[in-house]
Amino acid sequence: MVLPPSGVGNGLKNKVRLAYLVSHPIQYQAPLLRRIAQEPDIDLTVFFGSDFSIRGYQDKGFGIEVKWDVPLLDGYRHKFLPVIRDDGTQTVTTPLSYGIFSELRGRNGEPGYDLLWTHGYNTVNAFHGMLAAKALGIPVLLRAESWLRDRSRSGPKLILKKMFFQFLKNMVAGVLPVGTMNAEYWQHYLGDDVPTFLMPYAVDNEYFQRRSREAVARRYELRKELGLDAARPVILFASKLQQRKHCVDLLDAYERLINDKTDHPQPYLLIVGDGEERNALEERTKAKGLAGVRFCGFRNQSELPRFFDLSSVFVLPARHEAWGLVVNEAMNAARAVILSDDIGCQPDLVTDGVEGCVFPVGDVNALTEALRRVLATPETAEQMGRHALDRINAWSFEEDILALRGAIAQLTRKIVA
Repeated sequence: MVLPPSGVGNGLKNKVRLAYLVSHPIQYQAPLLRRIAQEPDIDLTVFFGSDFSIRGYQDKGFGIEVKWDVPLLDGYRHKFLPVIRDDGTQTVTTPLSYGIFSELRGRNGEPGYDLLWTHGYNTVNAFHGMLAAKALGIPVLLRAESWLRDRSRSGPKLILKKMFFQFLKNMVAGVLPVGTMNAEYWQHYLGDDVPTFLMPYAVDNEYFQRRSREAVARRYELRKELGLDAARPVILFASKLQQRKHCVDLLDAYERLINDKTDHPQPYLLIVGDGEERNALEERTKAKGLAGVRFCGFRNQSELPRFFDLSSVFVLPARHEAWGLVVNEAMNAARAVILSDDIGCQPDLVTDGVEGCVFPVGDVNALTEALRRVLATPETAEQMGRHALDRINAWSFEEDILALRGAIAQLTRKIVA
């Protein structure tokens, strides 16, 4: 069960020293860490295993060198742990670092930590942190994106997985589910004995809403750059161009949509992103003569609101997408969204027919019909977009703070009477 944030509102008796262990600086997490650091009674220090995302790195999904254009280290205390192995990738054994035990215990005259929060559980670094905390008697909070729609495993592997989670259950004092499907995962593997505190997988709503408002002034400029007629609606895809993202399904659905015999203006399809599938998608577009499709390449995080602003509907037809934070971003621009039913955020953010539409993953006919529904009239898409904005406003960093404070209050008992 998801526990209410007990003790929230009373404040914490003393300033709680919270350590957060994560592989590397992550663009989606930095704003949340800055927000936590503003809490007057939470003393946060973030421990990174690597700085590869600061240096710039080759993203396998995008297939290009990536360097994020948003601040990743500003506004919160952080330390990079000494490195044993770091090849610029993230796997079970890399990055590999040391020193977390002495940091948690306290060094250079500083006191030790009251709580360790780890991001993920299936790396050597994460387990090193958990073991160190366990040895020091420090409670461990765990947050990850896992869900039950996992790849199939043989009988022996399932037995090993159950044994692993029995071990993990003894290592952690609480978990922070990011949404409904993640909560089901923890309940399935850890049972009811480990307290859970719903900590929504959110983005910086204020930032994306502000950037979306600012984009309006430059709308004409981007339309001109892309050669778009303002009278025609825009369908937007923005993600890595990998096979599992199923952008080809959207391309096929778009072809069927524009072949409809209607008086409505034909929509454009903007494809923002890069990756291994791009060449094949471009060739398919050319072969089918789809003149309304635009390939826009990789765009950094701060640029995306300009594309949301142009669009009538955002579509993510992916398979096995653990969450899909780009959906949060699009909803902050008050845009209707169409999602496959194999995306982790769907149960929490999108109800079919309200904020947009939901269709069975891989079903091109159903995706085509979802596009028809949303684009039936401009008012339909606009109303769904308003519902999307209302829903995402309640899925924010403020709910994250409440969950974290509830976990701290229960696991450390530092509560004012």
